[in-house]
Amino acid sequence: MKIVVLDESVIVKDGLSFDGLRKFGDLTAYAHTKPEEVRSRIGDAAIVLINKAPITREIMAECPNLKLICVLATGYNVVDCVAAREYGISVCNVPGYSTYAVSQFTIALLLELCHKIGHHDEAVRQGRWQTCGSFCFWDTPQVCLEGKTIGIYGFGHIGQAVGRIAKALGMNVLACNRSRCPEGEEIADYVSFDELLRRSDVISLHCPLTAETQGLINAKAISKMKDGAMLLNTARGPLVDENALAEALKSGKLRGAAMDVANVEPIPMDSPLLSAPNCVLTPHMAWAPVGARAKIVRITEENIRCFLAGTPQNVVN
Repeated sequence: MKIVVLDESVIVKDGLSFDGLRKFGDLTAYAHTKPEEVRSRIGDAAIVLINKAPITREIMAECPNLKLICVLATGYNVVDCVAAREYGISVCNVPGYSTYAVSQFTIALLLELCHKIGHHDEAVRQGRWQTCGSFCFWDTPQVCLEGKTIGIYGFGHIGQAVGRIAKALGMNVLACNRSRCPEGEEIADYVSFDELLRRSDVISLHCPLTAETQGLINAKAISKMKDGAMLLNTARGPLVDENALAEALKSGKLRGAAMDVANVEPIPMDSPLLSAPNCVLTPHMAWAPVGARAKIVRITEENIRCFLAGTPQNVVN
């Protein structure tokens, strides 16, 4: 059996390896794969592992041996799951591996907006503290989160983890989600999207990208937000209209934004967010601590083992 990994270098840094998959068959791994290379690299393989490489209906039609697509992530929008079901191809993901990593990173982004820690570290190195004439120094407004309200759109495992940390910081937590659960009700008050926009000092996005959520944060939504609110996005870039966000930051409608994702990745140099004030941009790295990536390797190996045993797990189609 042939197994192909199309995005190996995204996952197996820091001593990690997919060598454990060799017990299942003949393994070929590519560091990166361009969209136009996907079909030829899959070839007659039965199992393909992907992270960002798109698997379209056309590719499935031209790779008749393909039986299992393993997405090395939780989100699986890079795969045409409807076509996969029609072709009898199972699609498995890795749920839950990044809950703590992404929630930790989300709060780190929020604290950076509140305190501009990187900026002040650089100020110290430039000698500005030493010459300010006082024993302490800061030159940006410092924001205390105690008593402020965070609105979390998408209240699954990651959203709830963010909510628990926010509560520990003294924040009030609102949640907007398609369904409710007792665990979520212990953390947050569930509200409508409009109420979330209206009441939140901070809005954090933790929902999947779908036809309904694309452009969720647009000019109309921003107009309903509090003046001086902050926006966090560690989910998917297209949830946010980047032009509308940039305008809101330039006008001062929003105090700040922190984005770990972009509409196009890597973010193009003409993105309006690159010149927007009070906008923190990081390169889609919230999920990437070595411990989280080790879970991807381990769970993917288990996904393949279960599939070959006739008891597939984590199937999303």
